Amino acid sequence: MTLPFEMKDDAIYFVPLGGCGIFGANMALYGYQGQWIMMDCGMGFADETMPGVDILLPDPSFAASLGESLLGIVLTHGHEDHIGAINALWPRLKKPLYATPFTAARIQQAVSEQSWGNQARINVIPQDSSFSLGPFDLQYIRMAHSIPEANAVAVTVKDVGTLVHTGDWKIDPDPVVGNMTDVAALQALGESGVLAVLGDSTNAMVPGHSGSEGEVGRNLAELFSEFEGKIVVSCFSTNIARLKSIHEAAERVGRHVCLIGRSLWKADDAARQCGYLTDLPPFLEARDAAMHPPEKIVYVCTGSQGEPRAALARIAGDDHPDLSLGEGDVVIFSSRAIPGNERAINRIKNRLYADGVEIITDRDAPVHVSGHPYRDELKQVYAWLRPKAAIPVHGEMMQMEKHAHLARECGVEQTAIPHNGMVMEITPDGVYICGEVDSGILAVEGGRIVPMDHEAILIRRRMMYNGSAVVTVVVDKGGDLQALPMITALGLLDENCEIDTGINEEAVQAVAEKIRNLPKGARQDDDALAESIRITARRFFAQKFDRKPQTRVHLVRV
Repeated sequence: MTLPFEMKDDAIYFVPLGGCGIFGANMALYGYQGQWIMMDCGMGFADETMPGVDILLPDPSFAASLGESLLGIVLTHGHEDHIGAINALWPRLKKPLYATPFTAARIQQAVSEQSWGNQARINVIPQDSSFSLGPFDLQYIRMAHSIPEANAVAVTVKDVGTLVHTGDWKIDPDPVVGNMTDVAALQALGESGVLAVLGDSTNAMVPGHSGSEGEVGRNLAELFSEFEGKIVVSCFSTNIARLKSIHEAAERVGRHVCLIGRSLWKADDAARQCGYLTDLPPFLEARDAAMHPPEKIVYVCTGSQGEPRAALARIAGDDHPDLSLGEGDVVIFSSRAIPGNERAINRIKNRLYADGVEIITDRDAPVHVSGHPYRDELKQVYAWLRPKAAIPVHGEMMQMEKHAHLARECGVEQTAIPHNGMVMEITPDGVYICGEVDSGILAVEGGRIVPMDHEAILIRRRMMYNGSAVVTVVVDKGGDLQALPMITALGLLDENCEIDTGINEEAVQAVAEKIRNLPKGARQDDDALAESIRITARRFFAQKFDRKPQTRVHLVRV
């Protein structure tokens, strides 16, 4: 294919397609002399401004257009914002996947449910290993994070240099399960020379250190001893270290642990398959937990981000078949809200409060630590790697800006802040912006994948804020009314409210009068008549309510 930019022989090219200016939907390309690799293929989560949409995806159009020049997809770790788009996008890409064992197991669980699942080749790469794809020499480097087997990837092209794609990471001396950050490997890269670090910006605005998972476990044990009723802990299902910490804390106070939520069981299965949690007895299923007194159980459930169909939302709505809560019970949010999820989480909290349930979050007690580096950790990694350039990724613009500023404070010569679709040329002499490719965010809507500006989404959004009006009009061939118009105004009028009934009658009369006053030619022209009716109804509601409803006209001519 013909690229919209020129590739020089002595440069590596970086093209983010997701994850820049947005949390989630991580996807990036690295190119050299016409050959490319993809780093991560993740999904994002929609917020309340996108009604009817739960999942967001990076647009892979440019990557798919590369054809045979795209050599493979390299996955840094197993979180959904890094692997969750594979199910939706792999059929468009059809490239081999490369991952360490736990991430590979998570991917296999997902693709096995797809009709094409046996076509996806998943190459399992041992931890700390190096491998090559075309001109790219790749090295997995262990990094601590809130999931086993998080990795940075060193991308080296002979005669050009090395880039470090950090993935998600932190520095944790006691991660409980999974990696400690491989300081020696990072220092060795720094000694050999690093052209650029493409790094996690999530907590670049937060001073200090993110804290240790080991501390969370010790704090949970103390907290559990304070309660005699049911204890529910909600956390990310992939935080295998947190599951172990909860089990050990529960064991200290004489409680068993029950998992509630399909994703928790899938994460547990993948972990044990890869040798994690094998020193723990199996967790209880809900039917087994029912055989024990509730004060002898700690329930771990999904839904810490307010997901409406997850276990915690159903429990809060008293709609869960296996668990209900009330006075004397406690829910511990052992997680932090992903930006955009705050309202959904608060709705669940309010329901729990109404039932007399006590709620504990990381603001009340040290029950969570972030899996992403705070500013002190970022400074430490820059001291180890000593790159010529820093390219912040994985964050919104304010996090990326703060990350760039910090990198300059650490003595990094050059910083460059990308946006999705930007083409960056990286050479030993510096980083240059040299082009733009098609990019964007797609929405999973109604079982299909559509652009974010799809009419169904745009209309639904307008309806959410402005309501909708449907006007039904019956006229004869000459355009004379055969009955009064009918108006249904959803989100504007309540048909059971006497005041609103009067307003509806006013709207009907306004439309009828408009029709009667139109010239005969306009009344005989379906398009002209329908448009006049639409404008009249829309203008009426705009004047009455300061709303511009989505307005449709059903014109029947008899």
